[in-house]
Amino acid sequence: MDYDLIVIGSGPGGYVAAIRASQLGLKTAIVEKESLGGVCLNWGCIPTKALLKSAQVFEYLNHAADYGIKTGGGEVDFEAVIKRSRGVADGMSKGVQFLMKKNKIDVIIGYGSLKSKGTVTVKIADGTVKDFTAKSIILATGGRSRELPNLKQDGKKVIGYRQAMVLPQQPKSMVIVGSGAIGIEFAYFYNSIGTKVTVVEFLDNIVPLEDEEISKGLFRSLKKQGINIMTGSTVESVDTNGDGCKVNVKTATGNQVLEAEIVLSAIGVSTNIEGIGLEENGVKTDKGKVLVDDFYQTNVEGVYAIGDIVKGQALAHVASAEGIICVEKIAGQNPQPLDYNNIPGCTYCSPEVASVGYTEKAAKEAGYEIKVGKFPFSASGKASAAGVKDGFVKVIFDAKYGEFLGAHMLGANVTEMIAEVVTARKLEATGHEIIKSVHPHPTMSEAVMEAAADAYGEVIHL
Repeated sequence: MDYDLIVIGSGPGGYVAAIRASQLGLKTAIVEKESLGGVCLNWGCIPTKALLKSAQVFEYLNHAADYGIKTGGGEVDFEAVIKRSRGVADGMSKGVQFLMKKNKIDVIIGYGSLKSKGTVTVKIADGTVKDFTAKSIILATGGRSRELPNLKQDGKKVIGYRQAMVLPQQPKSMVIVGSGAIGIEFAYFYNSIGTKVTVVEFLDNIVPLEDEEISKGLFRSLKKQGINIMTGSTVESVDTNGDGCKVNVKTATGNQVLEAEIVLSAIGVSTNIEGIGLEENGVKTDKGKVLVDDFYQTNVEGVYAIGDIVKGQALAHVASAEGIICVEKIAGQNPQPLDYNNIPGCTYCSPEVASVGYTEKAAKEAGYEIKVGKFPFSASGKASAAGVKDGFVKVIFDAKYGEFLGAHMLGANVTEMIAEVVTARKLEATGHEIIKSVHPHPTMSEAVMEAAADAYGEVIHL
């Protein structure tokens, strides 16, 4: 065999798996058709956060007077904002290149697919085709922007997230279809820099996977910022004839036609499982996902799959965790299966959203008798000092044993706070143990302790 392991795809699942494999002594290669780091580093997690930071800085400039600072306001240089975002992404991709060299991982640039058990065929950029052999193969091919039949992307007027990050000029108006993390983050970014934004969501609540109270709280905050949000509505068709787009939206009260320069389709992710040799080799799939066991082996021995193309949340940190577990199993270690109910989810708009575990509704449906505690940031000294009083922390405990069932946060920097709850749940901490863990003052994270205290009738600052 040429290698102990070949990984197809270098996103946060693939490159992390490759590095862990190298650490464990496996001779490893990684195949990538485009840029190291995959969608996350190049077209997803990282460059979008750079855009959001530019929007936040612009908002600070325009609200400097609230902090006693006199400025002349700011002006958005859209081209420079995009350039900065691309520079950040390029820097991170170069960082992955360095990690590959450091860990002595061979990088093969080309389109990889499963030729047979133990063999990967790669179409190299120069047109040649080469075969490489390995004892184990991990498929980590990720996902792409999902398309609906009535919302075909042309890349110019009807676009996906990739085009939304590199538009040649700032649109005056935009309709965003879908209010998951991708849709809401772009809604916040474009609205903050002056684009007129309308969000159309099929379900009754935005960020529909979140706890209902979080969804409603974020709805109020975004509406206050000037974003038009239409829930319980469906885009029936888009007419791209003429200069802009005419978007036919079906609502509970009848159809409306919205006019916008750009329509952004943010209705989720489709998996990249076509053309990678699954059918030819009998690898089983179901509803666009590769079927795997708890350690990511497919029904074909020696062939594994991780990330967006398997069960579980389509998140970068999930793919990384899956990659590590998968490789450790291949290397003969004894890893624990991933607990998909203890995966944090984050949305990086302003205010931010972060959550983990059961929502209140899901906990009740699971048969738990629960205690719920909440602490608003309006009662937080740090939030008041920082001028970011929007939002709250909500925690859910099992009334019988004190098990930490879930936490849901809306506010500034809550994406940095949620890891405390993930760790607490991993270590099976109870509500009382959270209350008795001294939190520093003044901090935003105090809200977790205060919310836990509220659940047990012990809250001090409410």
